[in-house]
Amino acid sequence: MLHGKRIGFGLTGSHCTYHAVLPEIKKLRALGAEVYPVVSYTVQKTDTRFGEGESWLKDIEEAAGRKCVCTIPEAEPFGPVTPLDCMVIAPLTGNSLSKLANALTDSPVLMAAKATMRNTKPVVVAISTNDGLGLNGVNIMKLMAAKNVYFVPFSQDDPISKPNSLVAHMSDIQSTVEAAILGKQIQPVLTMANLNKRD
Repeated sequence: MLHGKRIGFGLTGSHCTYHAVLPEIKKLRALGAEVYPVVSYTVQKTDTRFGEGESWLKDIEEAAGRKCVCTIPEAEPFGPVTPLDCMVIAPLTGNSLSKLANALTDSPVLMAAKATMRNTKPVVVAISTNDGLGLNGVNIMKLMAAKNVYFVPFSQDDPISKPNSLVAHMSDIQSTVEAAILGKQIQPVLTMANLNKRD
């Protein structure tokens, strides 16, 4: 089903989830999709205990098989010139989530999402936010009510220590994309936390 599909794959600054996302990029490619990686400025510039920005860029490009889109001007043509069949944002941080929900476009990832929405194509989001059940809850609900936005199933990742934190199950990206291309939201969206397994 994904063979020949043009899939944008945006990554924002939830550095602790990249290890779970890279295999999903490779999986989409293995199914014949053309994957276009798009990275936020935070991904490009930030070094953390999870790895250096420059190293992550190389890993992302290797997984996708092409260079990352790193600027807003590079992402804008996904609207009128080289449209995507679907845009994935995984991980989508609380910061970028709030901007997406309120129509702010200040990063390459958000521009690629805006360009895809312009073409009424699906945008699939895989959230990773410490305040999903806090201040960002309203933004999650805004996106859930938005046309052509689809969620990778998610749950609380640590209900005891971080009760407001929500993280998508990255291993469900492929099935969510396949459903979204057909105009359907995969179910269930809200799942039980698995305290013995971390995505």
